[in-house]
Amino acid sequence: MEAYRSFIFRLIRNYLIGSLVAVFVVGTVVMVSTLQIPNIQFVRLIFIVLISLLFMMVAELITLWVQLGPIRQFFTSEHHERDELNRMYEKIHRFPGQTIYRIMGPHMLGFSLPAAGLTIWMISTGWLEFPYLYIVVAAACAFLIAIMHALIEYYLTVRAIRPLLLEIRHRGKVQYGMEPSLGGRILVSIQRKFQLSTALIGLFPLFLFFLATYIRLQYMDSEFAKEYILWGILIVVLGAGFALVGSWLLIRDVRDPVAELTHEMNRIQGGDLGRRAPDLYADEFSALISGFNMMINRLEMRQERNRQLLQSYFSTLAAALDARDKYTAGHSMRVAEYSLMIGKLSGMNEEQADLLYKSALLHDIGKIGIPDEVLLKDGKLSDEEFAIIRTHPVQGESILLQIEPIDAMADFLPGVRSHHERYDGKGYPDGMAGDDIPLFGRIIAVADAFDAMTSDRPYRNGMSHEKALTILEEGKGTQWDPYFAGLFIDEWRRQHHLQKPSK
Repeated sequence: MEAYRSFIFRLIRNYLIGSLVAVFVVGTVVMVSTLQIPNIQFVRLIFIVLISLLFMMVAELITLWVQLGPIRQFFTSEHHERDELNRMYEKIHRFPGQTIYRIMGPHMLGFSLPAAGLTIWMISTGWLEFPYLYIVVAAACAFLIAIMHALIEYYLTVRAIRPLLLEIRHRGKVQYGMEPSLGGRILVSIQRKFQLSTALIGLFPLFLFFLATYIRLQYMDSEFAKEYILWGILIVVLGAGFALVGSWLLIRDVRDPVAELTHEMNRIQGGDLGRRAPDLYADEFSALISGFNMMINRLEMRQERNRQLLQSYFSTLAAALDARDKYTAGHSMRVAEYSLMIGKLSGMNEEQADLLYKSALLHDIGKIGIPDEVLLKDGKLSDEEFAIIRTHPVQGESILLQIEPIDAMADFLPGVRSHHERYDGKGYPDGMAGDDIPLFGRIIAVADAFDAMTSDRPYRNGMSHEKALTILEEGKGTQWDPYFAGLFIDEWRRQHHLQKPSK
């Protein structure tokens, strides 16, 4: 609640200062320096200003009380639903925009209507002696002053709401472990803010000078006053043109680097760290872009380090498994290399090929759960022992599912579980057939079989590469995927200059 009280104090302070400056300093000074009327009439005008100011403050305070209602109710409570925090976070961001409507509505009308009514009444009674046209000019001046007041109040309110936003983020973090955010949504375009602000700053004194000078000239030669109107309109039009062009050039100078950085951030969010934002600026944006590029450099270094650590992690797991049996030492690494070769031959991109390589490194990880007396047995396995061996694909999947976060190993699970499936549906653990077998499983099956056939075992020596290739050839379409087996066979023979045996 302390943040809300501080916000109200700032809001009222800014409002009172802005209103006093707008009504008394600007309005009264312009009125006194422009009108040439007796002092008693100035006193009556000051009375009109005070009465109108009272109406204005009442109308605006009522409106402000209504606008603050949901915010006040929110901060009187300590606990909130997650959606309520997000809604209030957005509502407070929109509050400065409501300030503009409040000042252009009840603020301006609350002052202008009573002032115009009292002035017309005093002119009709003879208490004030000047043309009714001055009321129209005064209304135009009031409109200009209200616009500038609204502009100033908007930017002051933008600063005033920041403690409220910080308080909401703090509550979200304490209660739900999250901090409310707009998530990149743009509620107010920076282009609109800059264009309107710079244009108004340029046009406000020009219009005010034109109107005030017009009234002053009414006390002089009327013919000159008519000429002044045409000249003044021309100057105002030219000034408006310069103000609009200047605001457009200024916003473009700010918008372009912001758009460039936004584009680069979106690219980085997609995982592309290969480029850097071009440093084409000589102002503060140069420092911003330099820092941005330095951040990308650090992200790239960290990503490479994480990639190396992850690769080491997979290699270490594979080596730990292979170390249980001297006869299978290096098996996982070789299967990974063979699988990677098949994947690249099939046209896999770098990302998919890397996932395949890691899946192959882990394909036998489930053998960690196989007892030594079964896994390391020298002789032929019994049916019961072979049934235990056949559980290792499922055990491997279960082991990887224990790694946090849950989705970290998701891409590797299909290859680990299905690398003993057969193309004809007679494999295990699920008896899948053909293209129903996951892609990584079909590739790893070829690589795993070739290395198993060519590696020494306690109960047999490894067969020759040519014989293993012949067995793969014969098993295409039954035990192994014919496409991937064919790719491996042809590439191996090409690399080792082996001739395809004649039938």
